[in-house]
Amino acid sequence: MTERSLIASRPASPPIGIYSQLSGRRKRLLWLGLIGLFLTGFVDVSTGSSPLPFGELLQTLLAGPGGNALNTTIVWQLRLPVTLTCFVVGASLGLAGGLMQTLLANPLASPYTLGVSAAAGFGAGFALLTGFSVAGIHWLGIPVAAFVTAGLASLGIWQIGRLQHMNARSLILAGIVVLFFFQALQSLVQYLAAPEVLQQIVFWLFGSLLKANWTSFWVSGLIFICVFLAVIPRVWKLTALSVGDDKAQALGIKTSRLRLEIFLLCSLLTAGAVSFVGTIGFVGLVAPHLARMLVGEDQRFFLPLSALMGALILTAASLVSKLIVPGTIIPIGIVTSLVGVPFLLYFLIREGGRS
Repeated sequence: MTERSLIASRPASPPIGIYSQLSGRRKRLLWLGLIGLFLTGFVDVSTGSSPLPFGELLQTLLAGPGGNALNTTIVWQLRLPVTLTCFVVGASLGLAGGLMQTLLANPLASPYTLGVSAAAGFGAGFALLTGFSVAGIHWLGIPVAAFVTAGLASLGIWQIGRLQHMNARSLILAGIVVLFFFQALQSLVQYLAAPEVLQQIVFWLFGSLLKANWTSFWVSGLIFICVFLAVIPRVWKLTALSVGDDKAQALGIKTSRLRLEIFLLCSLLTAGAVSFVGTIGFVGLVAPHLARMLVGEDQRFFLPLSALMGALILTAASLVSKLIVPGTIIPIGIVTSLVGVPFLLYFLIREGGRS
C-alpha cells in the first residue's frame, strides 16, 4: 500500500484536535524562545574584557550580590544590569513593533520607521541640552521628556490618520512625516548644544548600553510589565483587526479607539526603552517578522513571541558588540543596524518577487 493511500485511509482529524496541536506547537516555541533568551543572557554576562568561566559565573550568581569578591562586582554591579536591561528594552521594542504592524497591517511598521523612536530621541536630547529634571531628580527628566515627545508623535500620527478615515497607508505616510520632523529637531538640538553636551547627545543617539544600570532595568521593566498587562485583554480585538477593519467593526470593535489606545501604549514602551539606552533601530522591525514566521497572526502567541525575539536579538547584539573589537564595546545601535539593513533588503526583495 502506498503512502498516499495510507494517508487517505486515515480518519480526518477533528478541527479541535488540529487546533490543540497547533496551540501546543506554539507554546513549545515560546518556551524554546525563553530558554534561548536565558542561555544567550548567561553567555553575555560571562563575556567581556575579563571573561568568566561558566562555573565561576554560576557560583557568583548563586552567591548573590552581597559578596566582596571581584567576580561579584563584575557580575552584579556591571554586567548583570546591562544584560537584564537588554532583556526589557529588546522586549519593549519587539512588542511595540508587533503591535504597530498589526494595527497598520504593514510589515514595515515599527517605532523606528514611524518616527516614534526619533521623537523620544528628541525629547531625551532636549532634556540633556536643558538639564530638565522632574521634582529635582535629574535622571527622571530624560525618560519623562522622551515619553512626552513620543506620545505627541503618536497622537499626531493618529490624528492625521483620523482625518483620512484611519487608512493604513495614510498612517504610514504620517509616520514618515513625523520621522523627518523629529530628526530635524534632533539636528537642531545638536547644533545648539555645547561641545560637552553634544558629545553626550551624539553618543546617546548611537544607542549604547554603557550607562545601563539597575535603575534602567527596573524602570523599563516596570513599564514593559504594565503595558503587557494592558495589552492582554485586547489580544482578541487585535487578532480580529489583523484580518481587516471591516471584519473587526462587524464584531463590534471600535477600531479608531483601539488604535489610539495601542499607539499610546507603544509610545510608553518606546520611551521606556529609548530613554535609557538611546535610539536602537530595526529590533522592532525584525523581531515581529521572526515571530510571525513561527506562530502566525494569533496575537496570543504572536505578541509574546515578538517580545521574546526582540529581547533575544538585542541580547545577541550585546554579545556581538563585545566580540567585534576585543577590549572595546561597540554601541549596540550600530550592531542592530548592521544586522537590520540586510534583513530589510532581503524582505523587500522577497516581497517584490511575490508581487
